[in-house]
Amino acid sequence: MASRWTAARGRLAAHPRYPQIVLGAALFGLFTTNWNVSVLAVVIPRLATEFAAPKTTVTWVVVAPLLAFAVLGPTAGKLGDLYGRRKVYLTSLAGVVVFAVFSASAQSIGQLIAFRTLAMVFGASTGPAGMAIITALFPRERRVQALGYWGLVLAGGPVLGMVVGGPIVDAIGWRWLFIPQVPLALLGLVAAAFVLPETTRATSVRFDVVGSAALAVAVGSLLVAVNRGPEWGWSAPAVVGLFVLSPLAAIVFTVVERRTDHPLIPFAYFRRRNFAVPMLAQFFVNFAYQGGFVLVPLMLGEVFDYSSTRTSAVTVSRPLFYGLAGPLAGWLAVRIGERSMAVGGSALVAVSCVMLANVHGAGAEPLVFAALAIAGMGLGTMVPSMMATTTRAVADSDLGVTAATSQMMMMIGTVLGMQVGQTVQVAREPVSGLLGSYDEAFLLGAFVAVVGVVLAWFVRSSDRPGPAGVPAGGQSIATASISSRKSGEARPDTTTKVDAG
Repeated sequence: MASRWTAARGRLAAHPRYPQIVLGAALFGLFTTNWNVSVLAVVIPRLATEFAAPKTTVTWVVVAPLLAFAVLGPTAGKLGDLYGRRKVYLTSLAGVVVFAVFSASAQSIGQLIAFRTLAMVFGASTGPAGMAIITALFPRERRVQALGYWGLVLAGGPVLGMVVGGPIVDAIGWRWLFIPQVPLALLGLVAAAFVLPETTRATSVRFDVVGSAALAVAVGSLLVAVNRGPEWGWSAPAVVGLFVLSPLAAIVFTVVERRTDHPLIPFAYFRRRNFAVPMLAQFFVNFAYQGGFVLVPLMLGEVFDYSSTRTSAVTVSRPLFYGLAGPLAGWLAVRIGERSMAVGGSALVAVSCVMLANVHGAGAEPLVFAALAIAGMGLGTMVPSMMATTTRAVADSDLGVTAATSQMMMMIGTVLGMQVGQTVQVAREPVSGLLGSYDEAFLLGAFVAVVGVVLAWFVRSSDRPGPAGVPAGGQSIATASISSRKSGEARPDTTTKVDAG
């Protein structure tokens, strides 16, 4: 049996469309881990009622998994680079299966938060491992297209969750958000085990345990402090202590990384414009984009008294248009450049925040739908271009940790955006009223998105292919390679690989 399995895998690997088959398997695995993410924000009021818990506590059902995603992303990416991306990917999916079962059977809000967080601890490895496998199979100039399809599924899964999740919750309860995930993830696990290629293990490199721990403390303490500040008070000793601990741990991380022979994140990459700038731009734009992840459903429920089903129907436009924008962004980036896509996408997110700040009275539903569609189109346009830009700025051996670092920056922006947005809304409510407080929180998001627009302007677009292998700028491949080395960017990979189309 084992020999037949191995022989079948060998025949599949020789198929001319093998990269596309791997892409499909990795994307199905991603779908099984993320399809029920967005709808959890919609059911926060229902969970608060069922478990008799305050909304600030129930919000951790969404926030805590994202914290785990942000904190453990680089560690998961590095583990994939060192011990094999396929092995890490399969282990991640297996963990998702186990904790989906536990989440469906949770008997308290504490258990649900814990099980969801542990599920995301494993799920945090799926993204960077799968993304690294995909980017290694496609040539550098086509990675943005492959990552566009990644964005399609990254958003398409939550679209399905929003479409079916709201009615499921209203009809038979929130536990059925997790029960179907078990067979889906099992199917994804089998498909990935059969399809994904084996990846080499870096036997000469050690895992940076101290650096990983220091980074986890630095990121985790900051995000927990921001989350607990409104609840415990900003001057509470625990909150102040966490704010002090975060930069201290960051200093330790920096010192350790500069001295070790095998750093978790090679600091030299941060001197490259097309590595550092996309990371920062994605941080600010995700801050604005995800600030509405919790704010919009809460506003629709508190101000306009929407049900879970109606809220799902209205808010589905954001992940829907995010997914639709992914493949389109890949196609356009090849023609007009990554910087133009990033600037335009960031600007659309800023516009959407301004629109949400003007949702008043009659006509709220179509305006919210349109604003969220514009936000989804904006981020869906930006992210594939920025992810592809960072992968072209590093060596292929560091693709996993690069994807994970980018993921970490986006998740930090996500959690800060959610928490700061909620804090502003709660703090301003006694002064500006319920609806006015939401307006001010959305306007803050618009300002932060504009910072992302400015940063995106400094991204350097890659040379686009011209006739006979000559880039659009008129340089030969060799000249472009010399130029990129002088400017500090990674040398282009000129190895022939299968096209993403």
